[in-house]
Amino acid sequence: MELEFIFRESAFKHGVTEVDIRHAFENYRTIRQFRNRENVYLLVGFNLKANPIEILYNEFGENGVNVFHAMTCQSHFLPLLEEGSIYD
Repeated sequence: MELEFIFRESAFKHGVTEVDIRHAFENYRTIRQFRNRENVYLLVGFNLKANPIEILYNEFGENGVNVFHAMTCQSHFLPLLEEGSIYD
């Protein structure tokens, strides 16, 4: 099932591109609910250069994602690369 993306301007604030975000969704390591907030998810995945990035998004509809934050993965999220996903 192909995802339907909405990208907020804030998703590009830290220099991550749309291509890198889409790549991370296709090659993620983990997805977690973010800080117990309803419908806010943290994805830790990889950009096209295989560098870890973090993405925050909301889900909508059956296969929609509203991406509002993306940046180089912060050090406190790096341990999540070793874990599986709640979606595995």
